[in-house]
Amino acid sequence: MRPPAPVDPETLGRLAAVVGSENAITNPSEMQPYLNEPRERWVGKAAVVLRPKSVAEVSKILEIAHETRTHVVTQGGNTGLVGGQIPFESGNEVVLSLLRLNRIRQIDAIENTITVDAGATLKAVQDAAIGVNRLFPLSLGSEGSCTIGGNLATNAGGVGVLAYGTARALTLGLEVVLADGRLWNGLRGLRKDNTGYDLKDVFVGSEGTLGVITAAVLSLLPRPTDLATALVAVDRVESALEILHRAEAAGGGRVTALELLPRTGIDFILKHTSLRNPLAERSDWYLLIEISGFGEPGTLRPTLVNLLGEALEDQLIRDAVVASSEAQARELWEMREMLPLVQKAEGGSIKHDVSLPLPALQKFLDEASAAVQRLIPGARPVAFGHVGDGNIHFNISQPEGADKHAFLERWDEVSAAVFEIVLGLGGSISAEHGIGRLKRDLMPLIKSPVELALMKEIKRAFDPYNILNPGKLLPDEQ
Repeated sequence: MRPPAPVDPETLGRLAAVVGSENAITNPSEMQPYLNEPRERWVGKAAVVLRPKSVAEVSKILEIAHETRTHVVTQGGNTGLVGGQIPFESGNEVVLSLLRLNRIRQIDAIENTITVDAGATLKAVQDAAIGVNRLFPLSLGSEGSCTIGGNLATNAGGVGVLAYGTARALTLGLEVVLADGRLWNGLRGLRKDNTGYDLKDVFVGSEGTLGVITAAVLSLLPRPTDLATALVAVDRVESALEILHRAEAAGGGRVTALELLPRTGIDFILKHTSLRNPLAERSDWYLLIEISGFGEPGTLRPTLVNLLGEALEDQLIRDAVVASSEAQARELWEMREMLPLVQKAEGGSIKHDVSLPLPALQKFLDEASAAVQRLIPGARPVAFGHVGDGNIHFNISQPEGADKHAFLERWDEVSAAVFEIVLGLGGSISAEHGIGRLKRDLMPLIKSPVELALMKEIKRAFDPYNILNPGKLLPDEQ
């Protein structure tokens, strides 16, 4: 993609006037938080960072951008991991930060809906739901800082997909500012609205390339009254699938999470945190399982104890501990949540977010680990994630004592080998993080010519001047 032309001073002045000088950031040091992504793979530049406070301001900004052909990169909490929210290095794009659009507009415990601004954090939405004794089940490690707009733009997943689906499944309606500044108000909370094309599904997962999501109507659910949580040691990942099937057949509760933790990751946790492993039995793999229901608190724990006891007798698992208190359950979850952080303490990490058909998980882990070892002897695979829905974060930590920079320089080579295995097994190279800049040029490998042509036609229809997040998601844009 050719770099955009510099934004002329007159246009910058018009854009700044929309939000006020205090919310049009041009000072390099003040801009930095908006230009660096969490993994520090890309550091962008921008002509200005605009921080609108209202939908009307967003609309006016895009109207000006459309008229002047100014490129706009929309950003929420800047927690994305594929570079989709970061401007390019030319410095000729505008960053549109939605953090000031953060209201909880309405919550309806009868309809089980909540209407929120795009800049509201996921945690704020979860807390608002709890305030009316409801559950908003989307749950991510970055929930304290990621925003609903970003969650929807990337169709975020997280630990609850097994039971509740992705962000798309929780979205009932959207409000979107189009590339030319027009406003589409689709904030309807209807569960049934069979009136033609469902436009909201076009924008969910579009990564800011088709329009700017400014608000959403989201589904709420009854809040479970009982939870049971366990950590389980297994030899093979296939055991996770059998445990899932047994738990689903047992009744009395719903499996709301089934997370995979590797031995290497547990070792990192024990080394770099004060957490301890409650299981004496060492194992190659561990599972964190949670079931939930609506009975009296404590009712589900015996169900999970009996299920795992039978699995132990059948030699399906090696060991297990079922949390006896809410505090112990929290400690088990903390082990899962610390996995991304402790990898940083071990040096460079090459990361992948992939999904596989469930029967292919073990084959993928075996083949991908072997392929990585052939390329970089001593590299340490740290495969973890949402095994119940087939989403694995296949990360590789550098060999002990290796040069971090030299290791990370081999990212593309390692990823090519991993992705070849993923695609050969019928999987996807992006499960929940999106495409962004990281995987844009791989799209021809995973989408047919017909699919890519349709996607590009949609892009041209919604954004004819290609001003919205150009160079992301789609290869070889106009």
